Amino acid sequence: MGFQDTPEEWQVTATVTPFTGNKTSVRTDDVVMPDGSVHGRDYQVHPGSVAVLALDADGRVLVLRQYRHPVRHKLWEIPAGLLDVPGENPLHAAQRELYEEAHVKAEDWRVLTDVYTTPGGCDEAVRIFLARDLSEAEGARFEVSEEEADMEQARVPLQELVRGVLAGDLHNNCLVVGVLSLTAVLAGDGVDSLRPAEAPWPARPFEA
Repeated sequence: MGFQDTPEEWQVTATVTPFTGNKTSVRTDDVVMPDGSVHGRDYQVHPGSVAVLALDADGRVLVLRQYRHPVRHKLWEIPAGLLDVPGENPLHAAQRELYEEAHVKAEDWRVLTDVYTTPGGCDEAVRIFLARDLSEAEGARFEVSEEEADMEQARVPLQELVRGVLAGDLHNNCLVVGVLSLTAVLAGDGVDSLRPAEAPWPARPFEA
């Protein structure tokens, strides 16, 4: 069967949702364990996200610096956003986020990797795309607000970001996973070995 994660669902005897927010909620499931005991498991219910590692012709990655209140930091990140609509095509969502956050479009799209960000306490799944052949988007820039109104943008050489990750200077999970994954791809089988942009995503099934 190969070395891979496999779907499995243990019996749930009861479920409550003590908190519901604008985009996410908190759920408590009573789960039957292998020994027959039942224990509560609290977790955040999340719609899922997409992120974009946008690589320009000079080998630089487009990054954004944004305030993240839960960790009280301004973090360097790659463009990313929620899957706001159930069944939304993740490629379309990623293209939208790249346009809205950076006013950039890309001609070449691949799936770089899929991850569960914090599977011990949240069901968020993220698809990280690799976008290349970048150019400025047409038309007026998207009008940002809230935390994004203070957002900075830069293009940084891939290896400089790798060094920052390994030095403990960069912490955003999508940036960390994205730059290390791309480094492995470039040192291994190359970009053409990546999955196509419309590859199935069982964690968040979508319409074509």
